[in-house]
Amino acid sequence: MAATLEIAKSLLSPPGDTIQEHIDFIGMSQAELSERMGRPKEKINDIIKGRDPITTATAFQLEKVLGIPASFWLNREKTYRKELYELQQKEELEKELDWLGLFPVNEMRKLRWLPNTKEKHILVDSLLKFFCIASADEWGRIYVDEEVSVAFRVSLAHTQSPHAISAWLRKGEIQAKEIEITEFDKKKFKDTLAEIKELAFFMPTDFKNQLQNICAKCGVAVVFTQTLPKAPISGATRWFHNKPIIQLSGRFKTNDHFWFTFFHEAAHIILHGKKDIFLEDVKGTEIDQEKEEEANNFASKILLPENELQQIIDAAPLDEEKIHDFANKFKTPAGVIIGRLQFLKLIPYNIGNEFRLKIDLFNQE
Repeated sequence: MAATLEIAKSLLSPPGDTIQEHIDFIGMSQAELSERMGRPKEKINDIIKGRDPITTATAFQLEKVLGIPASFWLNREKTYRKELYELQQKEELEKELDWLGLFPVNEMRKLRWLPNTKEKHILVDSLLKFFCIASADEWGRIYVDEEVSVAFRVSLAHTQSPHAISAWLRKGEIQAKEIEITEFDKKKFKDTLAEIKELAFFMPTDFKNQLQNICAKCGVAVVFTQTLPKAPISGATRWFHNKPIIQLSGRFKTNDHFWFTFFHEAAHIILHGKKDIFLEDVKGTEIDQEKEEEANNFASKILLPENELQQIIDAAPLDEEKIHDFANKFKTPAGVIIGRLQFLKLIPYNIGNEFRLKIDLFNQE
């Protein structure tokens, strides 16, 4: 491919070829042309060799001296530079094929994040556009370099697969752009969490749309993004272009995990700053344990406050009927109650799992 590109570049004809052909035809030397145009001979030679472009001023000088319209020279220059640039871009894309191979391209194609083609040059170009970057070097500076980036403030250098994780996160940003939200209102968002908890309890078939709409009215974009191979991430929270984003994968596919993750991410938005990025279940990134604990406690208290939890504990031994009664009384999913009791080691992990509802965010009937 590299040899083919070099041949193609050598076959390109700069507009200077036409200048040379014309002055040869009329018997004019480059020295005379430079004299008539009032330009240094070296400059005229650079233009003829294609090292320097034909500017608007040069085009009108050529029109006066050679009698060929300036528009002809400008169009000739534009066509040449476009063809040259396209070949240079192909050379750059050729260098980035190794970078492409580090991404889960097949899965991204299946999910239509990338075009369904095996043409690698097209895929590289599409991947650059997906990330809104000019080259693979910029991807490295944004997502991997230890120095804090303006666009992404956490390095993925020590994660298992920074390429897959960055793609998952970037897809969330693209999805968030498609959601119309109001200006962020922290108080309104916090107040509406009770309504969202009720949504978690009733779990209607359109709960995803309802959750997105409720949060959008508070200025928060909630997006659902399928996981990629080697990117076992359950959720993420960050501000992107002044928009708070909660990104969920539904990785564990049960209602207790899903709703705890949502309220955990909501806590980060309410309690923590705009400059922080929180990635759940991603090993190798810096984790602020104090903030994670705060988010855990916040989510726990929203889903099942301490006084309600104590009432359940006091009612031991628990049976199926009691669990359902408490779930209805507190408007808390039974699976969430079971999950909390298991987490606190008040019941074994093999007890009560039938209360958990299976959910699949991306294959709902």
